Amino acid sequence: MKQRIETLGVATRRGLNEITDGVRGVLDASGIREGLCTVFIRHTSASLLIQENADPAVQVDLEAFLSRLVPDGDPLFTHAAEGDDDMSSHVKTALTRTSEQVPVRNGELVLGTWQGLYVWEHRDGRHRREVVVHVMGE
Repeated sequence: MKQRIETLGVATRRGLNEITDGVRGVLDASGIREGLCTVFIRHTSASLLIQENADPAVQVDLEAFLSRLVPDGDPLFTHAAEGDDDMSSHVKTALTRTSEQVPVRNGELVLGTWQGLYVWEHRDGRHRREVVVHVMGE
C-alpha cells in the first residue's frame, strides 16, 4: 500500500473557498489509482465540506443560513478575545466538519458531478489555513 501526506496552504475569505483542484493535485502526485483520500483542516474556526460547485448562490445561501443560526457578537458568548466573530466561528465549526473522506477510483476523486471540496471560513477578513491531504491505496 502506498500513501502520501501533504499540507496545502489555503488563502481564505469568509464563506466557502473551493480546494478541489489542490486536493486533486496531491492525489495526482501520489500515483495512487484506488484508495481513499482524507482531507483535514487544522483549525477551530474554519471547517470543511463537500458541496455543490455549479451555482454560487448555494454558497451564498449556506453562509447566510449559518450566520443567521449563529450570529457574530451574540451576547450569550463570553469568549470574544479576537472580536465579535471569535466564538461564533468556533460554534459554526462544531456544527459542521473538520474532515472529509473521498474514495479514489481510477486515479480520480469519486465526487459527484456537481460536488466540490471547500474550506468554509467562519471568520471575517482574510486568513491562511492549513489543510492536510492524506491519500492511501494502490
